[in-house]
Amino acid sequence: MGISSYLQFLISGVTMGSIYGLTALGFTIIFNTTGIINFAQGEFVMLGGILSVFFLKWFDIGLFPSILLAVLATTIIGGVIERFAIRPVKGASVINLIIVTIGVSIFVRGLTMIFLGKDTFSLPHFSGNLPLTFAGVAVMPQSIWILAITLVLLAILRLFFTRTIYGKGMLACSYNRKASSLVGIGVDRMVLFSFLISSLVGAIGGVILTPVTLTSYDVGIMLGLKGFSACIIGGLGNPFGAAAGGVLLGILESLCAGVISSAYKDAFAFFVLLVLLFVKPSGLFGQAKIERV
Repeated sequence: MGISSYLQFLISGVTMGSIYGLTALGFTIIFNTTGIINFAQGEFVMLGGILSVFFLKWFDIGLFPSILLAVLATTIIGGVIERFAIRPVKGASVINLIIVTIGVSIFVRGLTMIFLGKDTFSLPHFSGNLPLTFAGVAVMPQSIWILAITLVLLAILRLFFTRTIYGKGMLACSYNRKASSLVGIGVDRMVLFSFLISSLVGAIGGVILTPVTLTSYDVGIMLGLKGFSACIIGGLGNPFGAAAGGVLLGILESLCAGVISSAYKDAFAFFVLLVLLFVKPSGLFGQAKIERV
């Protein structure tokens, strides 16, 4: 196996890892504001892709208008979930809130299956599917789109959290929700924004991934689990560590599939997660917390 094969694995891994990173970013944004793990995050990724397909077929308005409409619809769905599923039980324990998100995931997946069907769907590649070749390595144009959009999203989110009043308010809630409320920050509003942003990010991830891997009503399950794994690997609560964890997970997964066997690809991802939890529970880019008792 030559160097070109390993470069091919690397490119494939970075492509999928970018999607895992975006999914992990959605987990982290909601965790920082609410303290819960939103196991419906994978469904936002699924909705972004599958709604793009159906808007394209139903309205025949072109690829990019369909994508914009799907991202907008998924973002609204994220806000509706927060308003009618999460906010009414905001005083419940963390474990109960996590169970609610699992129920929301099952509900969204079921509705999608009923109304949109069980078939597998695809989106056209954004700029053709003729691969670009260099040094014996083939790169699909869609992979370049995925990397570019992921980097742009990360840059925008960094600016949002460091330069805008709403971003700073969300960060304040991540440190101390009670103190944030006392100084006039609308915690409920910040929680709503966190769901809107995480559903937006998830939908974009689903849109850019669908031309490569296809989509169906149940793809969100595994994408959500991989995103959660990436979130833990990068460090729970660290947005950009989660994105880096996703890329690392994608590369390791691609190398396992290419060198060992694709049959063990998914199992290898969770094996890496378990090893890391034993060795460094705070994640690669997380900081261990010390509590005084």
